[in-house]
Amino acid sequence: MINVTKTFLPPQEEYNAILKRAWDKNWITNRGVLVQELEEKLKQYLGIPHIIATTNGTLPLQIAIKALQLTGEIITTPFSYVATTASIVWEGCRPVFVDIHPNYLTIDETKIEAAITNKTSAILATHVFGNPCHVEAIEAIAKKHHLKVIYDAAHSFGVKYKGKSIFNYGDVSTCSFHATKLFHTGEGGAMFANTEELINTLFYHHNFGHKTQETIQGIGINAKMSELQAAMGLAILPYLETILKERKRVVDYYDNNLDFSKLLKLKIREKTDWNFSYFPILFQSEKQMLKVKAMLNEQDIFPRRYFYPSLNTLSYVNSIDFPISESISTKVLCLPLYHDLKETTILKICKIVNAAV
Repeated sequence: MINVTKTFLPPQEEYNAILKRAWDKNWITNRGVLVQELEEKLKQYLGIPHIIATTNGTLPLQIAIKALQLTGEIITTPFSYVATTASIVWEGCRPVFVDIHPNYLTIDETKIEAAITNKTSAILATHVFGNPCHVEAIEAIAKKHHLKVIYDAAHSFGVKYKGKSIFNYGDVSTCSFHATKLFHTGEGGAMFANTEELINTLFYHHNFGHKTQETIQGIGINAKMSELQAAMGLAILPYLETILKERKRVVDYYDNNLDFSKLLKLKIREKTDWNFSYFPILFQSEKQMLKVKAMLNEQDIFPRRYFYPSLNTLSYVNSIDFPISESISTKVLCLPLYHDLKETTILKICKIVNAAV
């Protein structure tokens, strides 16, 4: 069976050797030595000033909304994973959608200002498939209207824009370290901010509100990463360059063998060092996409409709139509992409897709 992704697992003995350090200390959670080491190594690898490792990639979005004291309306994208919109609603705010760019698939920055009202408190945008938003335009709009900016960078581990980590943009950025991601901790995630004051606020929110063991600074929840998760991250870190190299190999093979006279692919924003996180292709119609998906499934190959549905159609939001996002969400399909996907399998996928279109 060929799934859309496959978890990279380091040699089990290497994971066990790292985990033994926590075992020997009998310190499995509450920010043990492995979590702290992972944070330091990720700061060095990514070139970022601050990071807080978390138990998943969704809680950082909710914590960011809480830490920035957002209320009212938050402008966001309808083309993202459901967690983006759900986090806004969960925190008692209202998502206000803005349609997406048809090539980059990120929020269309030229349409943001028209959606701003006196109730708008922030912009929450997604770097879709690791493809950066137009961060300069969004920053300018936010400054002009005194708004906060959160980036859902769940897919963006290792991405650089204009030579620096994509996590350095916005008031807060978040990332997922889920097992399906190119860097993972099994379950896990992280949040990033550029100021000491904001990172301290995020920190106490993710740790029940504690300032010290006996002092509560403010409201908080439990979003801490465990030592078991951190051990996985530490075991994977030495293999990151190999993982990225192999994922690029797969992407290059798709690029060279798919018939793009009848398909569209993601346009990576200029001056971006991409991470080869996903390989979405856009068909001419939903009918055509479903035909290809069925043909691949018959061969035990399972791509994913990602992202589907367009989030403005969710039952718990009150929204208008967004034709670009709704159209693309019905026609997009992410093909299998992982470190050890064989070229014979990639060629088989390409032949099926090309024959169908």
